[in-house]
Amino acid sequence: MTEPLNHHAALIYVMVTMSAVDRAITDTELARIGEIVSQMPIFADFNQDTLVKTAEGCGEILGADGGLDHVLLLIRSNLPEKLRETAYAVALEVAAADLEVRPEETRFLEMLRDSLDLDKLTTAALERGIRARNLVL
Repeated sequence: MTEPLNHHAALIYVMVTMSAVDRAITDTELARIGEIVSQMPIFADFNQDTLVKTAEGCGEILGADGGLDHVLLLIRSNLPEKLRETAYAVALEVAAADLEVRPEETRFLEMLRDSLDLDKLTTAALERGIRARNLVL
């Protein structure tokens, strides 16, 4: 997928990349992506029949040389600025889906934060909120 992304695709690219960075896309992460797409208001006008095709497009790019950098560039270039915090939040949701955040996922979150020019205070607040939301005993 080399044409410009719409905001839906950019957010899906964030979630797919978050899931893929540790080279182990789990069923739990895929289910969480599906939940996010079906429940978040930003996806209300998204055609869910295109989710798999969009995710596959991201996977193709990630599989190429320099794929991660290319995906980050596509996300930054095509995501409206007012959705940058949302992008970080959905990445966190996918990272938290299996209740374990791996070092590769933490590194991707740092890269995403920097790519989207999000400040550390904002990202810390989002992280704390997602942590609280996904806490189990």
